[in-house]
Amino acid sequence: MTYVRPKFRHPGLPKNKLGYTMSFYEGALSTLCAGCGHDSISAGIVQAAFEMNIEPHKLAKLSGIGCSSKTPTYFLSNSHGFNSVHGRMPSVATGANLANKELIYFGVSGDGDTASIGMGQFVHVIRRNLNMVYIVMNNGCYGLTKGQDSATADLGSKNKSGNVNLFENIDLASLAIELGAGFVAQSFSGDKTQMVPLIKAAMAHPGFAFINIISPCVTFNNNVGSTKSYDYVREHIEATGTIDFVPEMKEITTDYADGTVKGVKMHDGSMLQLHKLAQEWDPEDRLSAINAIKNAAARKEILTGLLYINPETRDLHALINTSDTPLNMLGKDVLCPGSEALKGVNEGLR
Repeated sequence: MTYVRPKFRHPGLPKNKLGYTMSFYEGALSTLCAGCGHDSISAGIVQAAFEMNIEPHKLAKLSGIGCSSKTPTYFLSNSHGFNSVHGRMPSVATGANLANKELIYFGVSGDGDTASIGMGQFVHVIRRNLNMVYIVMNNGCYGLTKGQDSATADLGSKNKSGNVNLFENIDLASLAIELGAGFVAQSFSGDKTQMVPLIKAAMAHPGFAFINIISPCVTFNNNVGSTKSYDYVREHIEATGTIDFVPEMKEITTDYADGTVKGVKMHDGSMLQLHKLAQEWDPEDRLSAINAIKNAAARKEILTGLLYINPETRDLHALINTSDTPLNMLGKDVLCPGSEALKGVNEGLR
């Protein structure tokens, strides 16, 4: 059995503005379980990068440990990549971003990698407003270690072995909003129509962008009684609205049905068009977003879509006033100005 994709592609495949077909954004064949929601997310990332006309070498993908953290192998094989220690992906992303802020940073994690061993790292990367897309592929269990409940498993949810979870879950979307993330969304791996525009908008956001994606584990957490199963999620989804991402300078052709339509202009001139379904929700009001999530949870619904956005956030480089030139491009004369410059700095601290 081979995990290498065949090189032959139909010569008539559509190309983006850069002249690339979708296949140029793919990776190796997946070794995850057949039907895993993570593969659908990988396909969504491929489609988003293709449609956004992203040069693959201008994107860096980073991950930790877990089924989800294997997925960067399965998309954007022509991009930079780093598979880090369990729960420590945000530290590696921070270091890389500080060295070269000109790349798009794409972090992929899981509910264990983020909500358990990596919780401290998750909290602080939000505080620092690192300019990156952070996706959690959330299946509520530890798939690599035979399906134990993770910290995001809902209270009362039943796992494959029949055990009922006795503990309250960690709601990563609510937590991200409360900690100050400027872009927070939630989606379902089985809803590509919603997921792809969210990924595009996250890449255009000027700061930390978080997407929590419910991604059922077909092997260990797709049983009756699980709140992360395909059937349960499909039956309990409530969307904030229909979302369309319109890149800068592109004519808006979306036609919405009657209802409340809200446009959110991004820093680069791109536009998020929101056809609101949840009338009590304002995507630019943190309190309104948190209330909408909690109200949906009280109704045993899973609220998906764009939950909160602050298009005017300042990322880490703006906050700490770093050099306009990326650190990896600074010369030795700037990085090592000599003993006299160091002496002047020390004198200024006396």
